[in-house]
Amino acid sequence: MTAFKSDFLRMLNERGFIHQTSDDRGLDDMLSKETVTAYIGFDATAKSLHVGSMTQIMLLYWLQQTGHRPIVLMGGGTSMVGDPSGKDEARQLLTAEGIEANKAAIKKCFSSFLTFGEGSTDAVMADNAEWLLKLNYVEFLRDYGRHLSVNAMLARDSVKTRLEREQHLSFLEFNYMCLQAYDYVELNKRFDCRLQMGGSDQWGNIVSGVDLGRRAGAEQLYALTTPLLATSSGAKMGKTADGAVWLNPDMLPVFDFWQYWRNTEDEDVGKFLRLFTTLPLDEISKLESLQGAELNEAKKVLATNATALVHGQDAADKAAETARQTFEQGAIAQDLPTVTVPEAALASGIGILNLVVTAGLAKSNGEARRHIQGGAVKVNDQAVTDATVSADLSWLNEDGVMKVSFGKKKHVLVRPE
Repeated sequence: MTAFKSDFLRMLNERGFIHQTSDDRGLDDMLSKETVTAYIGFDATAKSLHVGSMTQIMLLYWLQQTGHRPIVLMGGGTSMVGDPSGKDEARQLLTAEGIEANKAAIKKCFSSFLTFGEGSTDAVMADNAEWLLKLNYVEFLRDYGRHLSVNAMLARDSVKTRLEREQHLSFLEFNYMCLQAYDYVELNKRFDCRLQMGGSDQWGNIVSGVDLGRRAGAEQLYALTTPLLATSSGAKMGKTADGAVWLNPDMLPVFDFWQYWRNTEDEDVGKFLRLFTTLPLDEISKLESLQGAELNEAKKVLATNATALVHGQDAADKAAETARQTFEQGAIAQDLPTVTVPEAALASGIGILNLVVTAGLAKSNGEARRHIQGGAVKVNDQAVTDATVSADLSWLNEDGVMKVSFGKKKHVLVRPE
């Protein structure tokens, strides 16, 4: 069914967000008649979410924009267990202190997307530690364990794959889907939450909550998942050769975030404009129809709009201008990512291999040497061909910095301190 009545599902369908729902017609009917509360859970496994989580954040954004109430559920409790979905082995267990630090940092990711408050459609920030850490285990087993089907759990892909490969699946991990299912029931009680959303890898966990709610006497609950995204070349969204594309600026400079989107593969431009910007669909259609070099303009629009959603319009415009100066004018833009080195080290000379590693353009001296031998390293736009040279204060330009580059797209300013 694709002719949705509700603004929310119609918007999601037109932009390519919908992979699966538990009941198209029932969910659409509910969304078209009442203000619906829906949630997505985010475990605190790192100090920031990355680009791969933006699909889910955009679901919450469009939910609120179409007149409904989003819940951001922090996994303070489930993070202590670890989700086995999509994993070949158990996640490393986090300390309570580490989880708290991660939660505090992750919460910043949502401020530019959602309006929080006490209104009927204002977003809610909840934390499952509030109820999971207080559970009486025997009471939980008695009240809810009898409704959780082991047969159904064993049929979930996340469990079945591990068992088929004879890979260890701990009882701790096996309980994760029980806790996530209980989250849904608890949020239904506390906030009248009727919809859980997530990536398609979470389908089994989500429908477990729908089923538990039904067996525990809740009114009809619903599930909606998005496709798992990969680039046209098969790369996982949010991952690059250099690591994760983090949303928090203290984990990844805004310019690098902008540049990630600017480097989008041609085939993905239209898809990403629909998913990761709020541009009107007719404008997106015009942008994705561009050909050849003109398509680069669409990529810049994508980069600036996606960056504005996460970091604000001013930061996005500054990143776009930095890119323009760097790539179109050949200038040294002062807003490029910057690292500092002790002035004394530069005064005595710092080896070029060490400099490239310090700038974050290589992970080791060996990798830096290979970059230089391949002709990929430049300092102040001049190729470096000798891996034994040392950079000193004479390498600084009139602004007192040096631009270290790897290829055409990665540039870092090095400043003495």
